[in-house]
Amino acid sequence: MDVNERIKSLLAAHPIVLFMKGTPEFPMCGFSSRAAQALQQAGAPFHAVNVLADPEIRAALPHYANWPTFPQLFIEGELIGGCDIIVDLQASGELARMAGDVTGAAQE
Repeated sequence: MDVNERIKSLLAAHPIVLFMKGTPEFPMCGFSSRAAQALQQAGAPFHAVNVLADPEIRAALPHYANWPTFPQLFIEGELIGGCDIIVDLQASGELARMAGDVTGAAQE
């Protein structure tokens, strides 16, 4: 399976995917840390992909998504954006609503 097929497979398998540097428990950059924390605060269950542990995905995703930096958040296979967008969506309450829409969880 080529790298683009692997990315598509990850996005199809999980409603919310965060491609980040490190893991939510051990983020390897401040932007990835803030993005993961915003998702957690919004109550959004997400699948994290550590791009530092997968150089193929790290190299291919910016071209696939047409977004040059990490982290990258996808909801239902659609690119939402990076750290600043994720934090803004969380602050407005929109991230919790979006997560609830795709996971079926009631978000207050």
